[in-house]
Amino acid sequence: MDLILWRHAEAHLIKEGQNDLDRSLTAKGERQAARMADWLSQRLAQGTRVLVSPARRCQQTAKALGKNFKTLEALAPDASGDALLKAARWPESPEPVLVIGHQPTLGLVAAHLLADVPQTWSIKKGSVWWFRHRDREGDAQVVLQAMQAPDCL
Repeated sequence: MDLILWRHAEAHLIKEGQNDLDRSLTAKGERQAARMADWLSQRLAQGTRVLVSPARRCQQTAKALGKNFKTLEALAPDASGDALLKAARWPESPEPVLVIGHQPTLGLVAAHLLADVPQTWSIKKGSVWWFRHRDREGDAQVVLQAMQAPDCL
């Protein structure tokens, strides 16, 4: 199974009295989302399931990809790493899963998958971390397939 974590692109800072879920992408964030969407479009399998946080900045990031997606409250900014993995059905999902979400959740999941430690690894805004679960001679393994930042595209 492939699990692709995509942190939303750069968003405006929260304004006085604004709900965090209502923050939108900056012009730079829109460019980041478009560049990363182009990169992903060349690599994602046809049947990839796309799961997205209800936050506007994640919705906008997802729309840059131009694919159907499912919005899940379980991926909101305060989501747990366990909630994300459960929503993605890691590692049993028969299809690849792309999750568009937030820090610190994405960093917690990355640390858990690669090092089995409860740390918040930093994932840059707009970046993708691509994991693959595989079985080698009865040994379950997690492989980091790719890490890509939009500023490097």
